[in-house]
Amino acid sequence: MTAVEERVAMELSVTRRSLPPFEIVEIGGEIDVYTAPRLREAVVAAIDEGHTRLVIDIEHVAFLDSTGLGVLVGALKRVRGDGGSLDIVCTNDRLLKIFSITGLDKVFGLHDSVDAATAVPE
Repeated sequence: MTAVEERVAMELSVTRRSLPPFEIVEIGGEIDVYTAPRLREAVVAAIDEGHTRLVIDIEHVAFLDSTGLGVLVGALKRVRGDGGSLDIVCTNDRLLKIFSITGLDKVFGLHDSVDAATAVPE
């Protein structure tokens, strides 16, 4: 394992679970230029498996940079192309400020819990 791979393994956790019709992707750690590819792989795998209603839970994310935002925007474009949706669970004021400053709070559905995100009508 290289130093970069080791860093990725230590600083990002990705867990997926199904809550039909939603696929929940829970992220922990830091989403940056080093870890974003792992997030992208998890999201692309979910979409490739036919999941088009995604909920990305970033409640346990301490840091999110532009690379991570790019992954989320790319995933949103893919699921919307298939008539799907991508909602984000986040209550961290620092991360919510990033979504607000970039205008992405108008693009993504932002929710304070997985329950709230999965209560969104089709």
